[in-house]
Amino acid sequence: MEDKKKKNRIKMREQTPQARIQNFMEVPYGYTPNEAVEEASRCLSCLRPACRNGCPVEVDIPSFIKLIKEGKFIEAAWKVKEKNALPAVCGRVCPQEIQCESLCILGKKGEPVAIGNLERFVADYEASEGEIQTPEKPKVTGRKVAIIGSGPGGLTCAADLIKSGHQVTLFEALHKPGGVLVYGIPEFRLPKTIVEREVEYIKKLGVEVVVNAVIGKLYTIDELLNGHGYDACFIATGAGLPMFLGIPGENLNGVYSANEFLTRANLMKAYLFPEYDTPVKRGKKVAVFGGGNVTIDTARVALRLGAEKVYLIYRRSEEEMPARKAEIHHAHEEGIEFMLLTNPTGFIDDGKGNICAVECSKMELGEPDESGRRRPVPIKGSKFQVEIDVGIPAIGTRSNPLLLHTVPDLKLNKKGYISAEADTGMTSKQGVFAGGDIVTGSATVILAMGAGKKAAKSINEYLKWKYWDFKR
Repeated sequence: MEDKKKKNRIKMREQTPQARIQNFMEVPYGYTPNEAVEEASRCLSCLRPACRNGCPVEVDIPSFIKLIKEGKFIEAAWKVKEKNALPAVCGRVCPQEIQCESLCILGKKGEPVAIGNLERFVADYEASEGEIQTPEKPKVTGRKVAIIGSGPGGLTCAADLIKSGHQVTLFEALHKPGGVLVYGIPEFRLPKTIVEREVEYIKKLGVEVVVNAVIGKLYTIDELLNGHGYDACFIATGAGLPMFLGIPGENLNGVYSANEFLTRANLMKAYLFPEYDTPVKRGKKVAVFGGGNVTIDTARVALRLGAEKVYLIYRRSEEEMPARKAEIHHAHEEGIEFMLLTNPTGFIDDGKGNICAVECSKMELGEPDESGRRRPVPIKGSKFQVEIDVGIPAIGTRSNPLLLHTVPDLKLNKKGYISAEADTGMTSKQGVFAGGDIVTGSATVILAMGAGKKAAKSINEYLKWKYWDFKR
């Protein structure tokens, strides 16, 4: 009987689908203290814990779970924050199921320990008790580091560097810090108050945050390094330039990029219009194109904005969708209609410059392509139309050239991303490091954080030996 209990994780209570599609409040409620202790008690306290190997930011997972077992929730939060400056964020959006939890021994015969849920619990508990602790101030080094971009990679790098005693300035192009955490992830998945709380913690560590600062326009990187006294720079601007489908009719009214749609809804609070003066078209029949987390987020936002029908159109099968399984499950529960093995071929004009339908082809899966997934192939004679009034491509992003065009001696790869060493973040330009989506292309929050942590270590070494024989 005990073994059976060990296999079943404690599920988080959440809003019903019928209730949550009417609001933008967070879907899961989180654990109670008793639930957290019960879930933590499933941990086997392995002598050789594999879960740690799956964490890109190196959290001491067994130790913080042990503290939860003992009811030491505040201490557990502090243990997590020794390595992770954004635990409340990671506990909500990190794909633990393919990282730390995928290596949990319990997962071999049952369900792994809910590491992400427990991380969220301790972070929220610490905040609710008002016992947020900051480490002792380190010895000041006199070195200055500029970080461009205040998304998860930039915030992580800043937190690690400030703990090393350097002076750190975060430059953010938008009017609020947080990057993709504030403009890209909906309120019902990651409340903005959570992001603000994490950013405030990083400010308390001593990091200076400058908003409305478009580097490449306000200052160039050379000006930061040579005119403003910065000793090093970390570029963490993400990949924020939207990709489109490249099909006829994409310039019609009612066609949005997912970036614009989500930015209007999340950062600029279009869902509260007219209280917030940021309108967005509230379609009755909305189609979202793609299969990733952004696609799922966009479809669920459109539903909450009042759409009567939301189609998720994806050219492969559900098994090939890169989105998190939990988000796909929530989308199904909420009534999103999945049109799989379907590819858009053109948007239809209503005669007045507005979108009124999308033409699609049915697909079948052929041989695997370079991604390892079976390539979708159109079926002849299978074209059909779907009536819509809003169409939203959510097929990925690429690097924004605004900053990169001002740094001619910064080497880029064939796709236009910054070429940087995987283990160090070092670029072709001395004193300049880069990480996250601007190097890898669109990826996850936690991988960007891992890149920020690696870059912080490398910048520390660089600042110790600033005049080393630089490798180009």
